[in-house]
Amino acid sequence: MSRIATTFARLREQGKKALIPFITAGDPAPGVTVPVMHALAKAGADVIELGVPFSDPMADGPVIQRSSERALKHGVSLRSVLGMLAEFRETDRKTPVVLFGYANPIEALGIERFADAAQAADADGVLVVDYPLEEARPLVKALDARGLDTIFLLSPTTRDERLAQVAMLGRGYLYYVSLRGVTGAAHIDFADVAARVRHVRGFTPHRVCRNRRLPEALWFRR
Repeated sequence: MSRIATTFARLREQGKKALIPFITAGDPAPGVTVPVMHALAKAGADVIELGVPFSDPMADGPVIQRSSERALKHGVSLRSVLGMLAEFRETDRKTPVVLFGYANPIEALGIERFADAAQAADADGVLVVDYPLEEARPLVKALDARGLDTIFLLSPTTRDERLAQVAMLGRGYLYYVSLRGVTGAAHIDFADVAARVRHVRGFTPHRVCRNRRLPEALWFRR
């Protein structure tokens, strides 16, 4: 059983929800990332989403965009992020870590080489914002072969037919985007989100995690 599955099974037995913070690797400086990951794990993070900085985000709001810009100015790349994860694993073999980013760096490296590198760094899952379902199967196949989870996004406008397809192909958990618009927008109808999450759960045995807006630009999935 994967670390993600083990974590969610434990939380289910305890009647708890998962706390999944997101950080952009390399922000505000490369040397800060691993200590922050350890601090998050110590503070109770159940899973850590480790953002791979990218120059042209399409779904992230200004806070995360600026964090990527700062990291890129420090020369942080996909390989750098994998190195940070490997360093984190030197002393933490328990906390699941999901690599969170965009398709371009993966395609530039090559899917098979990326999957090998992610496995070597001891990642647990990969979430790629801009891989459409129709083009994600080679990545899913490569990650499946190495025991890594492919995590997919669902939006408020995802149709049931597509929802069923995503639920079948996804692993680990499904990430439900709580709002229409970029990350960081404030106009969330929580009653509507709760109803939609209940609906999504009818399509999948996996946990459904959603983004939640909190002060200080901190982002958590629950």
